[in-house]
Amino acid sequence: MRVAVLDDEPAHLDLIRRVAQSLGHECLLFTRGRDLMHQLQRESVDLLIIDWHLPDITGVEVVRWVRARIQHAMPIIIVTNRIAERDVVTGLASGADDYMTKPLRVMELTARVQALLRRSYPAAQRSIQRHGPYTFDLHARQAFINGVAVELKNKEFELACCMFSHLGRLLTRGYLRQTIWGSEVEIPSRSLDTHVSTLRNKLGLRPEQGYRLISVYGQGYRLEALGAQTDAQ
Repeated sequence: MRVAVLDDEPAHLDLIRRVAQSLGHECLLFTRGRDLMHQLQRESVDLLIIDWHLPDITGVEVVRWVRARIQHAMPIIIVTNRIAERDVVTGLASGADDYMTKPLRVMELTARVQALLRRSYPAAQRSIQRHGPYTFDLHARQAFINGVAVELKNKEFELACCMFSHLGRLLTRGYLRQTIWGSEVEIPSRSLDTHVSTLRNKLGLRPEQGYRLISVYGQGYRLEALGAQTDAQ
């Protein structure tokens, strides 16, 4: 998953980056609130860790902006030197999901990140994912439609699981390339489009199956569930 960290102290940025990477997540680092806000309008992020005190805007203001402007309700941890009860209440009331005081403790930060991601993305934690007629066995890396196996190549399977784990959410092209191929892998510009088209055809992701995989011009892709019968089980 992709974690964005906003803090103007290099030592804190490095500590959080190391924790996120040790858990297998990509980490995006920002030192100014407005830079993060600009990036969130262009790229998908799974978790935000935001410092209260910043050079250009407060972390609380950033959290409020995110809740007002970003459709995806991503989990947010706010970190600060403030320990008064009224500050904790202000941070959580602004829209943050968790509150941590500095100095950050590695084991506690690790546990809080893992707990928030488990609660926010439960489908991604299960070894068997079921969505309407679709079943994905993550251990066997096998996909089924109404119990019938569908042959998916490795990247196609990973792409399908990623899309179904984030139903209704716009996933940017950069997010999908990093999640499926890794940040250090260069892929042809049309490779993602080809994989999406192949996946749409193999899984029949069309309204008659209860799902629709759409392209959002200049941004990325969104898999939508159509009707109550397609609710994830």
